[in-house]
Amino acid sequence: MKDDNESEEKKQAAADALSQYSRFVMGCIGNQVRPCDFRMHLMKEISSLPTTLKRESHAAAASSPDIIGESSSSGTSRLDKTESFRGI
Repeated sequence: MKDDNESEEKKQAAADALSQYSRFVMGCIGNQVRPCDFRMHLMKEISSLPTTLKRESHAAAASSPDIIGESSSSGTSRLDKTESFRGI
């Protein structure tokens, strides 16, 4: 009985961790930022520090010299450097 209870607790802990990670990933996708930038933004928010997540992501996208989705000579699409970190 105790072993079954421990097993269920481990399963629930794993499910909770997966759920939290999924919300984090959806936040990264929704804000179109890299996970490291989103973590920093969240840490600043809970610490009541000013955060510039929105301004940085828009400024970086506007000043990026690479074009997302541009075809190369091999026929594959080229990705922006920051795009490769977004886990597409």
